[in-house]
Amino acid sequence: MGKKIYIILSNTGTLFSKAIGMYTKKELNHASIAFDEELMEMYSFGRKSSHNPFNGGFVKENPVEGLFQRATCAIYECEVTDSVYIRMKRKIHQMEQQKQLYKYNLIGLLFIAINIEIERENAFFCSQFVATIMKECPSSQLQIAPPLAQPHHFEQQSSLTLKFKGNLQTYVSSKRKVEQPFHVSSWRKYAFSIANYM
Repeated sequence: MGKKIYIILSNTGTLFSKAIGMYTKKELNHASIAFDEELMEMYSFGRKSSHNPFNGGFVKENPVEGLFQRATCAIYECEVTDSVYIRMKRKIHQMEQQKQLYKYNLIGLLFIAINIEIERENAFFCSQFVATIMKECPSSQLQIAPPLAQPHHFEQQSSLTLKFKGNLQTYVSSKRKVEQPFHVSSWRKYAFSIANYM
């Protein structure tokens, strides 16, 4: 019967994201994987705390909180067999149960610039992690080794279908059928415009 997984490429606008973008010349520089279109089960390697960019590792991400609140994104859908879907989820859940063992592979990320594969035990950067999970599906895995995988490589994968591109909150709100949050900054702009009018 088959299942669907989702690859989320995003731009949170952080200094770290901008620094990566200066090298890649790409807009979307963070990769995540999800097992439902509502993105309730969304995983990656990144900040464990939105306030500390140096504390990174395995994370279950919430697309409506923290740095994702103003993110832009591209969301790709991929059909996989039931057995592949189960293997992917099992692998991620095993990592989640031992998440304290995993760390962010910053060294490996830096070595991409000179095209050198750096694999470290229990260490990944975001696109390396997603590419590693995708290896469970031979028909959908990247043609490049996970330690060299960058987010834009997923855009070139023929087995992935682009389902959405734009504001992440717009996508999540439509799928979860909830209204978009009215941010404080939006309220301030609205109040300021009324004050000027008056």
